[in-house]
This record gives sequence, C-alpha cells and structure tokens, in this order.
Amino acid sequence: MLNKTVAELAKGLESGEFSSTELTQEYLTQIKSEDSKYNSFISVTEDHALAQAKAADESRAAGNTTPLTGVPIAVKDIFCTQGIKTSCGSKMLDNFEAPYESTVTEKLNAAGTVMLGKTNLDEFAMGSSCESSYYGPTKNPWALEKVPGGSSGGSAAAIAAGLAPAAIGTDTGGSIRQPASFCGITGLKPTYGRVSRWGMIAYGSSLDQGGPMTQTAEDAALVLNAMAGFDSKDSTSLDKEVPDYTAKLSEPLKGLRIGVPKEFYSEGLNSDIAATTQSAIKEIEKLGAVVKEISLPRTELSIPAYYIIAPAEASTNLSRFDGVKFGHRCEDPVDLYDMYTRTRAEGFGDEVKRRIMIGTYALSAGYYDAYYRKAQQLRRLIKDDYVKAFEEVDVIMGPTAPSLPWTIGAKENDPVSMYLEDIYTLSVNLAGLPGMSIPCGMVDGMPVGLQVIGNYFDESLLLNIGHQFQQATDWHTKRPA
Repeated sequence: MLNKTVAELAKGLESGEFSSTELTQEYLTQIKSEDSKYNSFISVTEDHALAQAKAADESRAAGNTTPLTGVPIAVKDIFCTQGIKTSCGSKMLDNFEAPYESTVTEKLNAAGTVMLGKTNLDEFAMGSSCESSYYGPTKNPWALEKVPGGSSGGSAAAIAAGLAPAAIGTDTGGSIRQPASFCGITGLKPTYGRVSRWGMIAYGSSLDQGGPMTQTAEDAALVLNAMAGFDSKDSTSLDKEVPDYTAKLSEPLKGLRIGVPKEFYSEGLNSDIAATTQSAIKEIEKLGAVVKEISLPRTELSIPAYYIIAPAEASTNLSRFDGVKFGHRCEDPVDLYDMYTRTRAEGFGDEVKRRIMIGTYALSAGYYDAYYRKAQQLRRLIKDDYVKAFEEVDVIMGPTAPSLPWTIGAKENDPVSMYLEDIYTLSVNLAGLPGMSIPCGMVDGMPVGLQVIGNYFDESLLLNIGHQFQQATDWHTKRPA
C-alpha cells in the first residue's frame, strides 16, 4: 500500500481492496518506525487521523464519496488546523493551537482526506533547506547528510520516504518546487490567488501560495481539485471558475510551444543538471512539442527584488508575534518594552531575525524609495518579461534549481549563497504565475527536477505536460533505497 500513488490508493479504496482505517494505520506505523531518520514531521496526529479514517469508511459505506475520500495526506505546519498545534517551525508558536481551520485544510477535510500530521519546514517558511526549523533539520531520504530543500522540505521528504502519499506545501519563492526537485517528487505552485491563503500563516502576503506535493502530476491534479477555488475570507483570492484538473491530462502535446530561456542555462548552473534538463525537454519534444530559445533578461534581478519585497512583507506580518495575544512570551518581563524585545529575541531564529531586520530597514523613512519602491518597479519589469514571452510560447521550461542538494550545515554561515539557489523560481512568484517541478533524471545519485512555467491559470496545461512526460519516462517512480 505504501508504494501506491494517490490515484492508485483511491482505486483500492473504491474497490474495497483495503479500508481507509487499514491504510491510515499502515502509514502511521511507518511514520513511527522510520521518521526518526528524516525528521519530516513536527506533529503526528494519530487519534485525529484514525477518527477521520473511520468517518471516511462510514461515508464510503453510505455511498457518499469524493475521489479523495479516505486518502491520507500530510500538511505543512504553516496551515492552521483547529485544536491541533500549528508551529510554523518556530519556538514562537511551539505552544500554539489554532482556534480555527484554514480554508485549504477545511476543503481537504470536506473531500474526505485523512491528515496524518504536520510536516517540518524552515521557520516561518523562510529558507531553502529546511534547516532553520526550531525542531531541527529535515534530512533528504536520498542521502541523509543532504538537505531536502525548503521551505516545504518536510512535506517533500515525507513523500519521498514513503511516509505519506501526498502533502500540502506553500511556495513563496520556490518552496514547493525546489524541495520537489531535491526529493524527486512532483510539486505545483498554482497561480497567485487560485488557492485560498486564509489560515495559511503569512510570510510574504503578495507571494505566498499553497499547492500540492505528490508523486505524480495525476495525483497533483486530484489534490488541486480539492484545494482550489474562490474564498470570500481571503481578499487575494480570485473569483474564477475552477476546472477539473484531471480532464486534460491525456491530451497530446502536438504543437505545444516550449520556450527555453537562455538565462536559465548561464553561469552558475551545474553542467550535469543542464544536460539532464535539456534531455528531458528533448523527450517532451519527441511527444510533439516545438522548442525555441527565448530570453527573460531580468532573471538575475529577481533575487535582489525578492529579497527586498519578501522581507519587507515579513517584517509587517511577523509584527503580530510579540507575546501579547498568543505564542511564546518571555518570563518575568520588567515592562511592555522588555516583553516585546525579549519575547521576539527568544522566539525567533537567526534567519527570521535577519529577514525582519532587512525588511524593516527597506521600509524605513529615507530608504523606502531607494529599496522597496525600486524592488516593486523591478517586479513589474520581471512580470513584463513573462508577458512578452507568453506571446511567443505556451510554456517555459528549464531547471528547477541550479545545484544538487548540499550537505546539511554547508551554507549555514553564508545566507547569500543559499539565496542564490532560488534563481530560477523567484521570478515565478514575483509575477504570480503557476510553476511546477517534475522529476526528470538523476545526477550523482540525487534527483533533478524540470521546472515548467505556465501563463496565468494554466495549471491544467502544466499538469497535462507533467502527466504526458511521466507516461513516457519512469523518473517519478524512482525511490530512495
């Protein structure tokens, strides 16, 4: 059971091959037995999961089902789950139980899924390696000394290790796609506004987007069907009809126009990753697609633009964590100022403090125009590059990340080096576009991801491409020893 995809599990549940309770218990046993190696979960919600599984079995017996009824999933510990700890990987929220349910988890509950637990992440989703968590780093199942990517590293590792068939992540600058690449799974960041942000604890409000992390594109389509949709509680949610993302999976790719940005294959890219992703693009070309070189001339500017805008939004969003209403509070404060300063000093880790300081500086009087306003102007130019590119092509393809997973601790004292790892993913968030990473090969025993970027609301096309590629190759079936 543990090697099956979501689609295969759904068929097994439908046919009565196994019950949701049996399936859920199997995964819970596996997590108990194996997760000490990986540290992919912060919380394992055994009683809650078994209660949901029992309810799913009862619904199925009554003939009241959805395609996901009884299917176990894991949830990144940044989504609020009522009555269950929601920590964001931070000491600041180590004692916080959300009083309400996020829209995404509410939708998944309504679809009959079973939550196995909450997965590890970089603290407040700030990182590219899943090392900054208060609960310790998550380890890559392909090589335990390597990082799994971040910030949704716990979700990616749990799937790669066979501890969950699917998981939910969030992507602010590549935090679904990069760990999907590092762990050899499929990860989709939808168009900004396609999935509700209500109850997803904010890092960068104009960038954050929740999405599915799965073994296959078909599975991602099934999970996105349950997640997507307008939410009146979220002011950034878009009121646009949601298609059935499984409907076009089998459409041929004949005539598909693929753009390959020359900037994605410039200095800084591992040569073996370049060759692997180019080979994958040729495989898609064999399926009927047409490939042409394009230019996204402001790709390099996405890093300075993002690392002004995201910290600026973070400094505002994280101001609410001050010890007054919820979360960590320092002991025996002398006065209100002492409570604020010591609570935040004790509750936040180094990377979160670094980004708060950068963001506060960029928003301060005298520097706002020089930094934040300029970064937003760059953001518009980056978006314009994509708009121009999509006049010529249907999708854009290239590597998800410029390098292979690095050894845990190798970049601990060099945050700028880690920021550069997001060179190919950041611009997609700045422009609000959908992007997906699919496994496309192996280099030095580690998986490599191909990034597919679509025009606004073209998730169905990305999933169609991913599915067709996965029908023609077997990289998505590879699992760690």
